[in-house]
Amino acid sequence: MTAENEDRAMRYFRHAVVNHWNPYELDLAADIDTLTGLSRRAFTQVRALVAMFGAGEENVTEELTSLAAIIDGESDQRFVANHMYEEAKHAAFFDRYWSLAIEPAEIAREMDPTLPTADRWFSEPYESVFDRTARAMRRLLDADTPANRARAYCHYHLTVEGVLGQTGFHAIEATFGPRTDGPSLSGLVEGTTAVRRDEGRHVGYGMDRLADLLRNEDIDRSLIEATVADLADPVDAVVETMGWKHLPGPDSEDLSAFAGQQRRDRLQQLPDGNDPERTVGE
Repeated sequence: MTAENEDRAMRYFRHAVVNHWNPYELDLAADIDTLTGLSRRAFTQVRALVAMFGAGEENVTEELTSLAAIIDGESDQRFVANHMYEEAKHAAFFDRYWSLAIEPAEIAREMDPTLPTADRWFSEPYESVFDRTARAMRRLLDADTPANRARAYCHYHLTVEGVLGQTGFHAIEATFGPRTDGPSLSGLVEGTTAVRRDEGRHVGYGMDRLADLLRNEDIDRSLIEATVADLADPVDAVVETMGWKHLPGPDSEDLSAFAGQQRRDRLQQLPDGNDPERTVGE
């Protein structure tokens, strides 16, 4: 099969192979001085965001096994297998960042080292989002129906990756990136930029599969809209905690607006009764 004739899942797989990155090659120790110099409250916010990302990547790696168990077709199987690998790689990046940047900064600040899995980092809305996503994914193993696939893609790809994850990436890059006035965390930004590139493929795949369900199966758009709406409150509550209070970056209001726009953009990408041929962009 030539590249021109490949379906979208295979093109995404090819793109992942060509753009592979290694989290163990990133220089994360360069961030220690900046982390050490942050105010205590700002440092706590950074730790919370890194912890939430790390736990989130661990969760989605585990829950993706349900999709891998029921997916068929060579292209989809290859893509989902690599999807799982990339989520595990993302989890490894955030775990490594904690060990090589966060913990040394805690020691330099004469603080007791904390664990990224400590309960203090995770709010009830955060737990709710990932518990709901886990149930939606595991439901595929009980009944692999078009409706259950739609719900799974809405939870995992559209919302967790396409709204919550993208908002967190924006919070980091808009605050600590090279084109901002904030403190520089080059290792964190380099890693999250690579993670974000991978997640773009994952979101594109899930959105493409949602579009297929709308076009080819007896799935009403209202099911997708209701599923996304049901997740909006806990997602927005998590987003609000990401807003920087003690750093020159996007605050809670900015990030809430960003997340809302991400949600609207995702839904607008999908076909509807008035435009059934609308395609999901890559």
